[in-house]
Amino acid sequence: MSTTSPRTDPRVLRTRQLIREAFIDLLQDIELEKITVNRIAERATINRVTFYLHYRDIPDMVEKIADDMIQQIEEILNDASNESPVRDKDWPILYKMQKLIEHIADHSKFYKVLLASKRIPVFTDNLMNLMIKLITERAQKRESAAVVSATRVPTDIAIWYGSSAFIGTIVYWLREDMPYTPAFLAKQLSLLFRLQLPDTN
Repeated sequence: MSTTSPRTDPRVLRTRQLIREAFIDLLQDIELEKITVNRIAERATINRVTFYLHYRDIPDMVEKIADDMIQQIEEILNDASNESPVRDKDWPILYKMQKLIEHIADHSKFYKVLLASKRIPVFTDNLMNLMIKLITERAQKRESAAVVSATRVPTDIAIWYGSSAFIGTIVYWLREDMPYTPAFLAKQLSLLFRLQLPDTN
């Protein structure tokens, strides 16, 4: 799972992918604190020197994987904005949400380990910050006073709630082995967000 520039040497991308897959595999069996560079290198079938060509240490690797996760999600959401067939005023947010959930489903092993199982703070926090940003942008397109009047909840609290609810729902969806399709889940979440931040019209 990588979003590095296309000009990056494919061999570099392949090695990073091997390292990340080894890291995720190890996390399924042992705690983060017990994972060593030696274990990652052995699982990835590389040597320690190769690991250090890409990352300073394990914390640096974790941070870069988290950054890549957010970069890839942002690219997916930007692409969804450009591709979205405008059917009605609520369709763009539904389309974005569906594309995001499809991406999570496609990389369910990654997200199950880092969000639903280990709950490594940097991944949860980065995703939370991204969701706060997205919901804030949606809220700003509406009349703040009308939102507060309609819901009697300050906009910032509604944004915190919506972000936490989204991530919590994704976590349980992953833990239950994704019993609903991304399209169905996106539709339900978009309905909940519409109730949370009602239109001012």
